[in-house]
Amino acid sequence: MKTFVRLTALALALVFCVAGFAACNGTGDKVILIGGSGPLTGANSQYGSAVLNGAKLAVEEINAKGGYNGYTFELDMKQDDCGTTQAENAYYALEEAGMKISIGSVTSGSAKAFADAAREDNLFCLTPSASADNVIASGNHSFRVCFGDPQQGTLAADELVTNKGFAKIGVIYDNSDDYSTGLYQAFEARMTALNKVKGTDYVVYTFDSDNKVDFNQQVTGIKNAGCDAIFLPIYYAEAALIAKSAATFEETKNLPILGCDGLDGIAAQLDSSVVAEVRYFTPFDINSTETNVKTFVEKYREAYGLDPNQFAADAYDAVMIIYEALVAGEIDVEGTASEICNALAAQLTGGTFKYSGLTGDNMTWTTDGAVVKEAKIVKVQ
Repeated sequence: MKTFVRLTALALALVFCVAGFAACNGTGDKVILIGGSGPLTGANSQYGSAVLNGAKLAVEEINAKGGYNGYTFELDMKQDDCGTTQAENAYYALEEAGMKISIGSVTSGSAKAFADAAREDNLFCLTPSASADNVIASGNHSFRVCFGDPQQGTLAADELVTNKGFAKIGVIYDNSDDYSTGLYQAFEARMTALNKVKGTDYVVYTFDSDNKVDFNQQVTGIKNAGCDAIFLPIYYAEAALIAKSAATFEETKNLPILGCDGLDGIAAQLDSSVVAEVRYFTPFDINSTETNVKTFVEKYREAYGLDPNQFAADAYDAVMIIYEALVAGEIDVEGTASEICNALAAQLTGGTFKYSGLTGDNMTWTTDGAVVKEAKIVKVQ
């Protein structure tokens, strides 16, 4: 089976080879090929496209400064449609094209498959956005820029119970999605601990990938349970539909809504019917007055005609982290992928390397690949 996957990937690499990649153009240019995969078309393309766009801006800035030790950066991001087989095929196609460093994949399921394939070659992966624990558990080569699911689920429980003092919380999550399920499980574990002290109650309702259009049943359950807050560990498209449904009931229209970083982008999906306070955890605030954030937002809008979200900012930071770690460690990129991986991993976990960017200041990494940085809560305007 593996042989078939590799042959398929090689065929794809030959078919999709484009001018600009050193492995294909025959010009002899010295390039560092950074690969990745994500959903670039279809229902989830807003996430993949944002990662691609943010990473491209970083590559352009690095190359404008002269690249690294005579090398320019090249970015190749393959379509994986959030699928595990597609992500694995993408990895092997990129490997054949000469990839030595990667930004992994966008969503957790495909990122796990990508990182598992990369483990065989000990090739460095730094995913901007895949938050499931099993992504970085793939090996010492796998790291992430975004918060992990346990971090956010725990923070959400603390915010709702300890900081806000809500007595009964209504939860709606997607039991067919790794991201949503991981967030909920961490929230549940923290709530179990908090309930021993605070006595806070919560009710839980679910949906799946085949049933995420009408949330009237779940919202009605929250209404009948007498909840005083709503926690949505899901993505923004479904969260917006839930917020609109909650707005139709007198009992739920004013209930504050809290989500995690998947709610980044919800503002554009809401309408005037939603009067409740909507907040979410994020490492990136588009309205920040910090100079680097303002500059990034301006460049992103100029390049793409869109507002950047957290996915774009995390991807920009991912490429910049790779670049700054190469510089800090004076890493020889003419080495093998495994040698480069070991050097990059040593930089991130060595105790001296810190990165300050769009999604956090003084970021560091644990030996298991998790990022350490401060979370922010953004209120939807």
